[in-house]
Amino acid sequence: MTVTAPPPAPLRSGTVVRVGRVSGIVRWRQLVVPLAAFVVLVLLSAVSLGRGDFPISVPDVLRTLVGLGEGAQDFIVLELRAPRIAVGLLVGLALGVAGALFQTFARNPLASPDTLGITMGASVGAVAAIVLSSGSAVAGLGIPVAALLGALLVGVLLFVLTWRAGIDGYRLVLVGIALWSVNTALVDWLLTNAEIYDAASAYVWITGSLNARTWDNALPLALALAVLLPLALAASRSLAVLQFGDDTARGLGVRLPLAQTAVVLVAIACVAFAVSAAGPITFVALVVPQIAVRLTGGSRPPLLASGLLGAALVVGADLVTRTVLPEALPVGILTAVLGAPYLLWLLVRGRRRSTV
Repeated sequence: MTVTAPPPAPLRSGTVVRVGRVSGIVRWRQLVVPLAAFVVLVLLSAVSLGRGDFPISVPDVLRTLVGLGEGAQDFIVLELRAPRIAVGLLVGLALGVAGALFQTFARNPLASPDTLGITMGASVGAVAAIVLSSGSAVAGLGIPVAALLGALLVGVLLFVLTWRAGIDGYRLVLVGIALWSVNTALVDWLLTNAEIYDAASAYVWITGSLNARTWDNALPLALALAVLLPLALAASRSLAVLQFGDDTARGLGVRLPLAQTAVVLVAIACVAFAVSAAGPITFVALVVPQIAVRLTGGSRPPLLASGLLGAALVVGADLVTRTVLPEALPVGILTAVLGAPYLLWLLVRGRRRSTV
């Protein structure tokens, strides 16, 4: 008697696919959403590369990118505009992935580099480099390196103060808010004691901007993400278990301290390099993972979709600030305008749930 296997059964969020003795669930939304985000990102990047004082059509931009452009177009696209778009893309990618890591680990949609004080730690480093130099030769690498060190220092301090034979997500958020408050006070103190020109320069940086970015800003971030993104994807398997709680993770054989340490350190490093390249572009890491999880229909923010949506958000916001608004603004202002109402909505939503 021959038994015929039934056809793949449709599930609420995917389809069972069997190949011989191997079977698995293909969740189509988790495949379609990253693909759609990638297509949107490519289109936004092409349009942004063509917009400016010297407009270039999208077909001409694409021809230039493959080496078929004219001399003037090559210079404008590849030397003037492409570094800005590349930095925005990489920064959004890093912040989206970091936000997904933090929110999944802490099991809290409010956990992000902004609320945990890491971006403000980078601001302390950058503002200190600007103010204490008193306008002397703090060259191009001075401020990014200071911001990187500030973010890493606050991240390590967050890790140390949170660690108690493991990291508790609730304690992580509380300690992060405290560190954010301390670093905010330090930035205010530095700006209060700064010269007027130094304070103006510092204010421009701490709003988060892609203006005047070069390949020197993009290359270190690209190299860092080439290492950090594979590590983040490797940690995604542990994240799938960590979201159910520490006891469940231990019961399933996860080495809890090692997994927690890897997730937090990778997330901190992503934020540190992103902020050092473009300043603290706020609310991207807070908003994007929650958008991604609603689009994909999963139980936790997906890393790939969060990263691609973060890149699309930063590139799109930069395009809007340069072409739609009457005056060009730093991209961090627009992301803050979009993200602040969302933060209020999360707080109101959480309060309503707690009173039901």
